[in-house]
Amino acid sequence: MVTVGDAAPDFTAPLANGDVEEFTLSETLDDAPIVLAFFPGAFTGVCTTEMATFEEKLDEFEDATVYGVSVDAPFSLNEFRDQQGLSFGIISDSNKEIIDDYDVEMDFADMGYYGVAKRAVFVVNSDGEVTYEWVSDDPGVEPDYDEVADAAEAAE
Repeated sequence: MVTVGDAAPDFTAPLANGDVEEFTLSETLDDAPIVLAFFPGAFTGVCTTEMATFEEKLDEFEDATVYGVSVDAPFSLNEFRDQQGLSFGIISDSNKEIIDDYDVEMDFADMGYYGVAKRAVFVVNSDGEVTYEWVSDDPGVEPDYDEVADAAEAAE
């Protein structure tokens, strides 16, 4: 599992930001600190609450850039962004490589869903180093948003 002090695994994936653009983590380090907020699925209760809470608290992230990360398709993520009024982009990991590289994959076998993201947050500084990580095995648990904002501020 990726942990504090590790080099953040680099990736290139579609970014849903109202349009669909290519996003490469290593090419955005100038916008660091970067908050990668992994969530299991768009349009679900806790995930919707989590992304809406990040939106409400964006001012607390001052110089950080927040991105959601989900295995949903980019077009679905754009609809999700529109419906929730999200101003930040969401990275589509539909090929599930990012959740594999960050070791945050989980299954909801009882519901027939396999290979979704655990609820997890990583903060990456301008050197590409992970300075904060939080991973939950319980998809019903949200991160401590104030702790994430403090970690992002400390990573500047």
